[in-house]
Amino acid sequence: MTTKTIWHTHITIAALNERGKSTMNEHLGMEFIEIGDNYLRIRMPVDHRTVQTYGILHGGASVALAETVGSIASTLVIDPATEICVGMEINANHVRSAREGYVHGTATPIHLGRRSHIWEIRITDDEQRLICICRHTVAVMDKTSFLSGSAADMGKQIVDR
Repeated sequence: MTTKTIWHTHITIAALNERGKSTMNEHLGMEFIEIGDNYLRIRMPVDHRTVQTYGILHGGASVALAETVGSIASTLVIDPATEICVGMEINANHVRSAREGYVHGTATPIHLGRRSHIWEIRITDDEQRLICICRHTVAVMDKTSFLSGSAADMGKQIVDR
């Protein structure tokens, strides 16, 4: 029996982590750790790079983790030869603090349309307690138009589709 997957692109965890070299992902210690049939999981340490002055996980670090896993998940759903994804909106509700260990972000799709994706990202601590819940909206655009267009053209692409 074949399991249905949402992914258009097959990629390994090692390849995902290699793509993050010399980016914010690497700077904040983000690591992709699992790809399921309909989810992508990443983790990030709670350490000197990701905490705020009170010694707890910075809300912006949580949002960076959520946007990273949601955006990368979208790039794995589309056809990268003809399409490109860009983030449109993200919101986050910070439920509890974390002081140590890792936080784990799991992106699952709410909507996978032709022109937009919406992801739910649940961020938990090492004990699976909810730290933050996010919703991330991603625009899916024609790659050729995106790469040759201006910022105004990109916005028009989103609205016209």
